[in-house]
Amino acid sequence: MDEVKNPVLTEKTIRLLEKRQYSFDVDLESNKTEIKRWIEKFSDVKVRAMNSHRPPRKKKYMGSIIAHSVRYKRMIITLQPGYSIPLFSNE
Repeated sequence: MDEVKNPVLTEKTIRLLEKRQYSFDVDLESNKTEIKRWIEKFSDVKVRAMNSHRPPRKKKYMGSIIAHSVRYKRMIITLQPGYSIPLFSNE
């Protein structure tokens, strides 16, 4: 099961990179412990704190049918000093 779907790059998340905070969209079923283990294992970093939230659903209109966008959970991960995730490196 692929728990981390993709990194999130918006203006706000780019500002958070200066504070060693990284944002990811993750599977709705996964919890903080699973995500922490996954990030530490595959990125070789130490996680200091994690926050999660579920963004609101957005409506999509297809004629007379109303559909909702796919649900996901967004995790904001703060790393310990001295660590960074290479995917977001400025080098």
